[in-house]
Amino acid sequence: MDPRNTTPEILEQWAAAHGCDPRVVRRLLSTIFQRGVYEPSAWMGESQIPKRLVEAVSPLPLPRLTLDGSVVSPVDGFQKLRFRTSEGLPLETVLIPLHKEGAVSLCLSSQVGCAMGCVFCATARMTTRRNLAAWEIIDQFLQARELVRSQGRRVTGAVFMGMGEPFLNYDNVVAAAELLRCSSAGSVAAKAITISTVGLVPEIDRFTREGHRYRLAVSLGAATDAKRKELVPVASRWPVADVMAAARRYALARRDRVTLAYVCISGVNVDEDDARALGELIGDTPVRVDLIEVTDPTGRFAPPTADELRAFRDALSRHVGQPIVRRYSGGKDIQAACGTLAGVI
Repeated sequence: MDPRNTTPEILEQWAAAHGCDPRVVRRLLSTIFQRGVYEPSAWMGESQIPKRLVEAVSPLPLPRLTLDGSVVSPVDGFQKLRFRTSEGLPLETVLIPLHKEGAVSLCLSSQVGCAMGCVFCATARMTTRRNLAAWEIIDQFLQARELVRSQGRRVTGAVFMGMGEPFLNYDNVVAAAELLRCSSAGSVAAKAITISTVGLVPEIDRFTREGHRYRLAVSLGAATDAKRKELVPVASRWPVADVMAAARRYALARRDRVTLAYVCISGVNVDEDDARALGELIGDTPVRVDLIEVTDPTGRFAPPTADELRAFRDALSRHVGQPIVRRYSGGKDIQAACGTLAGVI
């Protein structure tokens, strides 16, 4: 049992099954997350973790990802970390500097590669794909946070928008999020944690039913099925109307806006008809539309010109009537921007 590989609630049940006060789990998590002690044999000292619980974990140190590369953008300060799994597979984490001085949000990967096949995404072109264990997601956070702290800054948020489709790794992603928000572990506010999906309807509905307090972001790409299927192949399984209906159920259950991420591509999805279709799709569902200019290292797709983007935003203002934000996708020069993570430093 790796304490980083499940939820605090399950850890408490596990501790009770081993004859321990469930409250010891808080000390155990604090020992790992706050003090950085990964050697189980050391937990019995200052932290006073019962021996029978330590022995039930492992006689060996908890495994870590190998950090084998880091690069900082001289343009905007975004920083990308490249890790390798025990079998040598690459995954990446991005440190996002926020407007508030010293505050950083972490963009975490949930898979190695991605099977969703979005045509504008470099991660989709990776050949190796597998889910990350919860501990591998958590270790990205822990190592990145250690680096952030060494820089005199602090981690105030986390987004599951790195490599992979988080809802294809649902259980591990939710377990990691639960640890991130636990005050004895990651200590990140639930409202500062966002989980993104390309639109897996059953998982969106499960997320809603389970009542998680994290924010949800849905990547649309286009507002019509014909156009969306060209950009996001998974659209063949779930029509965009079904995706929006699931997003609406989440928004109404949470009494909060759902974020719609819309990758803007010149000459593809940024004209008046696209804005009108998006407005009709959204209706009165509480949303925030994030406009993200495409970054495609292959050169196949180009971001909108300034005039195109201005005209599209004006059209959205007429047809949508809800918050529209131009989201900055930083780190383009170091391949850390949205859609560019592919294990390259």
